[in-house]
Amino acid sequence: MGPDKLTLTKADLVQAVYDLDEFTKRESADLVSMVFETLKDTLGDGTNVKISGFGNFELRDKGPRPGRNPRTGDVIMIDGRRILKFKASQVLQKRLNDEG
Repeated sequence: MGPDKLTLTKADLVQAVYDLDEFTKRESADLVSMVFETLKDTLGDGTNVKISGFGNFELRDKGPRPGRNPRTGDVIMIDGRRILKFKASQVLQKRLNDEG
């Protein structure tokens, strides 16, 4: 990822795996896709994900709540939903604060 690039993409991750000179480009893409599919499936099943040294992905349920239509001012009920919360590990927080 270049110094002027602000977003790390899936393609960047594939390239990083490929640059290890252990896998073909196709194998690298498959490995990255498998990791993301595993994360999506695990979170979709309602299981939290903890990646040591990186952080925790936690599913939370938000209940229904009253809201207001900004155009009309009418009170409406906002449906409950599941949200994904990420909390960086202490290792990651330290690295971000020491280098950033």
